[in-house]
Amino acid sequence: MKLGKYGYTRVAAAVPDVRIGDPARNAAEISDRIRDADHHGVKVMAFPELSLTGYTCGDLFHQSSLLDAARQAMQELLARTRHCDVLAAVGMPVEAEDRLFNCAVVFHSGRILGVIPKTFLPNYNEFYEKRWFASSSDRSYDSVHLLGQEIPFGENILFQAGNSDLCIGVEICEDLWMPIPPSSHHALHGANLILNLSASNETVSKGDYRRELVRQQSARCLAGYVFCSAGQGESTTDLVFGGHTILAENGHIVREMIFPEPSACTCYDMDIEKLRNDRIRSNSFAAKAEPEEYRFIKFDWNGDPDVKECFSVDPHPFVPGDESEKDARCREIFRLQSVGLAERLRKTGIQKAVIAVSGGLDSTLALLVTANAFRTLALPDRNIIGITMPGLGTTKRTHQNAVTLMRELRITTREISIVEACMQHFRDIGHDASVHDVTFENTQARERTQILMDVANQEGGLVIGTGDLSELALGWCTYNGDHMSNYAVNAGVPKSLVRHLVSWYSETAKNERVAEALRDILDTPISPELLPADKDGHIAQKTEETIGPYDLHDFFLYHMVRNGLSPAKILKLATLAFPSYPPREILKWLTVFYKRFFTQQFKRSCLPDGVKIGSVCLSPRGDWRMPSDASAGLYLRELKAAAAELENGSL
Repeated sequence: MKLGKYGYTRVAAAVPDVRIGDPARNAAEISDRIRDADHHGVKVMAFPELSLTGYTCGDLFHQSSLLDAARQAMQELLARTRHCDVLAAVGMPVEAEDRLFNCAVVFHSGRILGVIPKTFLPNYNEFYEKRWFASSSDRSYDSVHLLGQEIPFGENILFQAGNSDLCIGVEICEDLWMPIPPSSHHALHGANLILNLSASNETVSKGDYRRELVRQQSARCLAGYVFCSAGQGESTTDLVFGGHTILAENGHIVREMIFPEPSACTCYDMDIEKLRNDRIRSNSFAAKAEPEEYRFIKFDWNGDPDVKECFSVDPHPFVPGDESEKDARCREIFRLQSVGLAERLRKTGIQKAVIAVSGGLDSTLALLVTANAFRTLALPDRNIIGITMPGLGTTKRTHQNAVTLMRELRITTREISIVEACMQHFRDIGHDASVHDVTFENTQARERTQILMDVANQEGGLVIGTGDLSELALGWCTYNGDHMSNYAVNAGVPKSLVRHLVSWYSETAKNERVAEALRDILDTPISPELLPADKDGHIAQKTEETIGPYDLHDFFLYHMVRNGLSPAKILKLATLAFPSYPPREILKWLTVFYKRFFTQQFKRSCLPDGVKIGSVCLSPRGDWRMPSDASAGLYLRELKAAAAELENGSL
């Protein structure tokens, strides 16, 4: 995979096995790590604080022999890595202005690009850095003489890759612990990847605190963050160093190791394009950026090798992935749905709800949410009026599951067949009932909605919408039919998450008959049941055979709306996430997705109120505002080009 082509940059954190006070040996170790990383496609690499000498040298930092050896070692390190297409940041002491600075030396292909001095020096508890080093705020000049060159010097330096969107900022250890870390300023001036060279020792629970700092700073900066701390070889006179490395991407820890094996390295393909899109979407991000004199050092990658990706692509981005947190996450989502409905009932003074119960996934989740909302408000279950409306395609299986759920939840149950009314309607409009076209299907959906609205008028109730986010994205609903309600509890829940929530409820349900019905609903093919059953009475109309697998569509939806990714990139990621699908089949359904997403916007433009659940929402009053007549041409042309790349193997 050509990482740069899709907006990725492979980053790494390496913990060398240092020898205290032996820069030449440490330089050899570090160069080995850089050359190995280059072989594996790494483009940006961070090493620990003062890794060229060792962080725990103490008063040896006042010895000219050590400082001379550090400079010589850096010269040798540059020579050893001159053919490596890796931007590396290595810690070393640097003399400047008759002071000694704790610095990150940033270099690429044998050339030093800049030297970043540490800003905040800890001088408390076990730390005595002010004994040896000066702060970057004490410097007077913007350059330092190092290895016969005048090198840009200061904390206000960013490194820009000329042939990508990557912009790198550097801070050192304690800088991160401050109320306003230097990386905050770096990010506001364009840095989307932060490197932190650290020597943070281990004490009880310190790792958890450190991890949270990194996670939160990456989130605040909408950036990638590479934290690399000292480990093997540092003095254990009074301290233990765990070699803690943390790689984070906009609030998510994506890689981590602590107490690794000697000379360990961890890497990750950071999605710079996604980070850029996150910033564009968050228009408050740079609102408080103060004008500062930042210097931008440009460099170019020598190439973009075709390497195997070192990240996993989650095929179900909407579904909670951590099994240990499954119960808590599902309860949170279920509660959001329930609270939204409960508040709507409380504020309107309405004490009844009317809901269509089909025996399918969506209506099942909506019913469970409604029952929970009524319990929250201490309203009687009988105030929920569940209506099953057998039509021209209803099967015994779904009908029985609907009846069982309503009975076991002790709600008011009504059954109103729509067959006669639909047949009369066909006669009224002159439609041949044997022609099973869109008129045949939509007549049933609209008849059901009319019944719900009229019963709600009778009872003084609220019609609960059951349609989900995936159906809204694809327009898989009947305009002014099941598309309409008074309050839509599933509007923010994609189909893959609907299935997950119903499964969770079945596992936690105390009523075994409810649990059994839910398990059968989960096993039932997804269908609107608007076409007649087969000769054996089974569901003939299967939604996913018509519009494609919901797992794929939810994946497409997430990466298009949440991440703003291009069709080609989504296609590539989908081939990685779903190896069981042939790439041509993924391309086919992605084309369907774009066509339907654009042509069906008119339905989303007049949606009823509903509950926002996650980071993807299609409400026209909130997260997604799009003209109903927008063209999908651009996206389809990109897909056509991607299809050609798919054929020749260059995707």
